[in-house]
Amino acid sequence: MDLSCLNDLDVKIERDTPLSRHTTFKLGGKCPAVIECRDAKILQATVTRLRDHRIDFLLMGFGSNILASDNGCDKVIVRYTSALPLIQREENIITTDAATPLDSLAAYAADAGLDGLTAMFGIPGTAGGAIAGNAGAYGEQISDHLQSVNVLRKDSSIATLPTASIPFSYRDSPFKHNGDILLTASFALTPLTKDALHAKRDKVLKERKFKLDFWQHYPCAGSFFRNVAPTSNAGQRRAAGWFLEQAGAKDLCLNGARTYAEHANIITHADGATAQDVYELSLKMAALVKAKFDIDLVREVRLLGKFKGMAASDPKGYW
Repeated sequence: MDLSCLNDLDVKIERDTPLSRHTTFKLGGKCPAVIECRDAKILQATVTRLRDHRIDFLLMGFGSNILASDNGCDKVIVRYTSALPLIQREENIITTDAATPLDSLAAYAADAGLDGLTAMFGIPGTAGGAIAGNAGAYGEQISDHLQSVNVLRKDSSIATLPTASIPFSYRDSPFKHNGDILLTASFALTPLTKDALHAKRDKVLKERKFKLDFWQHYPCAGSFFRNVAPTSNAGQRRAAGWFLEQAGAKDLCLNGARTYAEHANIITHADGATAQDVYELSLKMAALVKAKFDIDLVREVRLLGKFKGMAASDPKGYW
């Protein structure tokens, strides 16, 4: 694939690259190339060049919420991540590149004495990925304090969208579906003492210690399914892991892919398991919950590439 149109841009290009290198599941076949973009200006220039030269691409952040197919994909992957936080502050407003690590953004706000992002402590991934998926915990979601976003449209124009104009929903947003690329985001936060915020951080990280330790030592993507929403037959939102455990999905195994014994909503793998094994195991898990509770679990993990048995309606773009 000819990517010479990017020669004068400050990007890193890896060719014929296994997707397993770029996801926390550590699974997935090859793609033609992975292009690393570290800030909004570089991303904008890269995406514009690719579109001008009609080179198909998919956008990815940290890869912490993706299961990549064993067959890989035939499109270029553009990774928008930064090892360092890219954040600016003006009074109670903080603005970040979407490439900034989410936990770094939340920690920055705490160090600045600004409250509103404490539920994001310890969640892996990028700020952009979190906004696209409307990440949240403890009854809060990242859109609660989002003021506006700058997006790159399909026609290469840049638009500023106030949060009130964006129809966020539980673990979802238009950015998963409409082709807009998040460049930067601004948050309107509330002053609070640093001591109080650091105490909150310590508490949240302690409560999340199991998942954080697990994620750092085992290939996985955290919770595989969304919690069950209030509009379902559950009556009120409850952890998907509870339904999975009650349905007998705990300790399931398929060719090395397995649910974790201490958390039924986490899938990990060993012994040469494939991404297809993980996918098929997730279908079995969802089927057990459907049979026992008549509840259709919704994946939180996104699929990249083609899987056997995959529904035609599955999304084609990924963070």
